Amino acid sequence: MLTFSPITLSNTSTYYAYWDKTPCHSIDYTLPNLFGWRDYFALSIAESPNLYWIHQEKPTPCFWAPLGAWEDVDWEAELALLPKPLTMIRVPAPLLTVLEQRVPAKLTVEEARGQWEYLYRRNDLIDLSGKAFHKKKTHCSNFIRTYGEPDYRPINDAIVEDVLALEDEWCQWHECDASPSLRAENAAINQVLSHWGSFRNLLGGALYVNDKICAFSLGERLDATSIGVHYEKGLLGYKGIYQTINREFVRHTDAHILSINRAQDLDEEGLRQAKLSYNPSDFIKKYTVHCS
Repeated sequence: MLTFSPITLSNTSTYYAYWDKTPCHSIDYTLPNLFGWRDYFALSIAESPNLYWIHQEKPTPCFWAPLGAWEDVDWEAELALLPKPLTMIRVPAPLLTVLEQRVPAKLTVEEARGQWEYLYRRNDLIDLSGKAFHKKKTHCSNFIRTYGEPDYRPINDAIVEDVLALEDEWCQWHECDASPSLRAENAAINQVLSHWGSFRNLLGGALYVNDKICAFSLGERLDATSIGVHYEKGLLGYKGIYQTINREFVRHTDAHILSINRAQDLDEEGLRQAKLSYNPSDFIKKYTVHCS
């Protein structure tokens, strides 16, 4: 059996070695995401001969899909290292295909719609062209009409403190202390920003109005042509703030970026409608797999 250890930043080189081999770069499995949410889910990790396994203890013990070169693995041998029966959550469709080919008799599969990650074309989110994006473009135009051209500043060590202050203000307005999920998200954001220099590909930006920060977007380069958005917050009272920070963040990314991953909706109807309103071009579909 594997021995699992807490997630720390002392083994980042090992993590990134497995990440680079993983065929599908889901935002779930980025190091900032695992590190930020490690306490909320009681996450731990273990290295097998071929994979990097993730175990969740809360709220229900289970495994996340592992990192590594899925196609090159002896899955019978790998699964023998884990207790049975086991449940594996957040399994991307490409990994499910491999498992169904290698160990089909052992699997029971459920679709996990709330965990699907939304993918968007970069140019769609910048140009906001056509009828489908008319309302988004209008919100951005209203922002410019009211506050002037967006004052967008890339996040660096000097701006991190401003972002932390905005997150604190946002949480006060939204009463994070009364919501376990918002409280956990706040802790995750603080953890990631407090260790800004420890992660390989973090990027982000903030919007300022009259030299006061009013929104931020924090993301990460997932591979050569895609980025993921981890967190996005804006203060109440600024017209078009969310549409504008969304657009400006993408506008300031490298021109080689083609796809934007804006994570999942967690089966929250309002969040699902908001993500669908940006007309996703595709999804990273995910599943829950039970293995006997």
